[in-house]
Amino acid sequence: MTAYGRAMQDLQQEIKQLIIDSLNLEGLTPDDIDAKAPLFGDGLGLDSIDALELGLAIKGRYGIVLSADDENTRRHFASVEALAALIQSQA
Repeated sequence: MTAYGRAMQDLQQEIKQLIIDSLNLEGLTPDDIDAKAPLFGDGLGLDSIDALELGLAIKGRYGIVLSADDENTRRHFASVEALAALIQSQA
């Protein structure tokens, strides 16, 4: 695996832990969350309140502000993989 691949994998694990911690998803571990699975609906099953909490956690941790009015926000919140790509692009 390349250094970039390892960095992305580490970032995805970090985001998974952030999701678990910020949303109090007791009983889940980062390994329980599929990086490619949808965060909302059929995937992890998050809702709009979770999106707000997660947005605040991402802002606090990475300094990235995701606006509810921005049409790209839904795409960024599609999966852990999509969030990692956004955070990596802002680094």
